[in-house]
Amino acid sequence: MTLSFWLILLAVLSYGVLHTLLASLKAKALTRHWFGRHTDRWFRLAYNFIATLTLLPILVLPVLLIDKDLYRIPLPWMIGTLVVQAIAVVTALISLRQTGITSFIGLQQLLLPEATDPPKLITHGLYRYVRHPAYTASLVFIWLFPIMTCNLLALNIGLTAYIILGAYFEERKMLMEFGEAYADYRRQTPMLIPGLRSGNRHRQV
Repeated sequence: MTLSFWLILLAVLSYGVLHTLLASLKAKALTRHWFGRHTDRWFRLAYNFIATLTLLPILVLPVLLIDKDLYRIPLPWMIGTLVVQAIAVVTALISLRQTGITSFIGLQQLLLPEATDPPKLITHGLYRYVRHPAYTASLVFIWLFPIMTCNLLALNIGLTAYIILGAYFEERKMLMEFGEAYADYRRQTPMLIPGLRSGNRHRQV
């Protein structure tokens, strides 16, 4: 693999570790301790802003660094990959709508904190099939680019590791928040791959 490959992979993995730590309950508790409880109103929005701002330079790296093609999906098969990518985008948006897009972004907590509903465990709709439908859709999207280069491969590997790592840490928070209800849901529903069943139902992927 090229030097560009390893630089991009390292950048994405570093990004993933940093933002997984920032999204933790400990980070939120420390922020509340340092700046007061009012920080709960803007913490989610600030996190998403920082996550987006720091991801943009990483997304530019595959374009700026020396690269080489690994494969290109020809027509008409390329049309099929683009259609599935479009479906993945719609799926991600639907899953976010189920949990509340404004709440996910952090706007509701900032602008209408009194209208913010208590957290609810969502198990219907797309969440009947996987515990993280937006993550599943994201993985489908990034791996179905009709053109794959060495740099893009590094980006995809890093983002995949970040998504899986984020899912595990997110589930730790969900277990603390919803307890046995989420534990039951986790036993019944795969993490990322619909219909997947393993011998150990506690560790479905």
